[in-house]
Amino acid sequence: MSDAPCCPAILIAAPASGQGKTTVAAALARLHTRQGKKVRVFKCGPDFLDPYWHTMASGAPVHQLDLWMTGEADCRARLAAAAREADLIIVEGVMGLFDGEPSAADLAQRFGLPVLMVIDASAMAGTFGALVFGLQHYRTDLSWAGVLANRVASERHEEMLKNSVREPEQWLGALMRNPAMNLPERHLGLTVASEVVDALERLDAAADALATTPLGQMSLLDLKRWDVTFTVEEEAGREVFDAQPLAGCTIAIARDVAFCFIYAANLDCLRDLGAQLVFFSPLADADLPACDAVWLPGGYPELHAARLADNTRLRDSLANHVAQNKPVWAECGGMMVLFESLVTIDGQTHAQWGLLPGRVTMQKRLVALGPQQLAMLEGVLRGHTFHYSTSTTPLLADLRTTRPDSEQTPHAGEALYQVGSIQASYFHAWFASSPAATAALFAPVEMLQNPTAGVIQ
Repeated sequence: MSDAPCCPAILIAAPASGQGKTTVAAALARLHTRQGKKVRVFKCGPDFLDPYWHTMASGAPVHQLDLWMTGEADCRARLAAAAREADLIIVEGVMGLFDGEPSAADLAQRFGLPVLMVIDASAMAGTFGALVFGLQHYRTDLSWAGVLANRVASERHEEMLKNSVREPEQWLGALMRNPAMNLPERHLGLTVASEVVDALERLDAAADALATTPLGQMSLLDLKRWDVTFTVEEEAGREVFDAQPLAGCTIAIARDVAFCFIYAANLDCLRDLGAQLVFFSPLADADLPACDAVWLPGGYPELHAARLADNTRLRDSLANHVAQNKPVWAECGGMMVLFESLVTIDGQTHAQWGLLPGRVTMQKRLVALGPQQLAMLEGVLRGHTFHYSTSTTPLLADLRTTRPDSEQTPHAGEALYQVGSIQASYFHAWFASSPAATAALFAPVEMLQNPTAGVIQ
């Protein structure tokens, strides 16, 4: 065993989605960061959007924690590494505290994280206390930090809520309704922080509001009550590489407001595999950078369909890349732009890049959501799916993903299409779940045919 670092840590949860836990987590991070403390924030579950706000609030990278997708060893290693350098660790939960398998409660129990409940109290008074009591006692294996009331109407309303809580020490204050600290949303979730011109002002407004509560007035000494010790095996969490199978391979990664669904840990994994990473903007750049492989991650091509259609020079540059049999891995939005056309929610049709036959059509409701895994010859990649569009194509699926609890069936899961050197799917992969499979997605053909290429333990 390595040394076991200790650090104050909490999991911020809620009884349901939409209660304000992202705002509270970001506000708490911003408040302590402004005071000169080092804060590390994590997001429970496969989420691309909330981490943008937490990164802005804390000034530090934000990673995902998921007992299935990323694995317990990876979670434990990341928490322990954060505890060695941070004054406070904040983990934002996902959905309701007990929702999902595994749930945020499972994560809290596994690592001994005290739970701070955020409850939208805008339409309740005395029932607030009953809800707090029920959540606190639903499971006996969780430790509790307390409760924070959100979207409170007045001081009188706050007093009623506070008086309804049976254990007074559990009350950590109230946040009043305040449009100035609302985080804007759109169809896939929160708007990316970098696209909101007053994003930092919103975070500061939320931090200022939190500073008036008992939670916001806690000192470093007060926070010690939430100390958690994180034990980790010396070699746990990160894969051990005898060699770097992508050494000498340059991967060009699309990254702009249209293609922004990128796990920071996926970039780390590619670097660990030996790859050199370069970035480009499909909205602004005329040519691909010099590269051996391309990654088109997910994002919002539907919001920028006309501009993407107009960037014919980049389309032609990518087509030339494919003509040279160089790999392309396209996830969700990255796949959408490769089809011939995209129909937006208002019914307008935009030509896209035409490297895959077919059409993508945006829908008003969520089409697919949940954990998925992709079994490849080299290993099984874990990840998830989350999209509001459907695709119509004559292509047949080369592979399909499955849910963790289901067997492979002919029509289950997301399709993976392969056309020449392109591999494309709605599936979002967590690369570290199978470095060998990840290397196969990006390795140039000559590297795959080279028997002396690196081997992954």
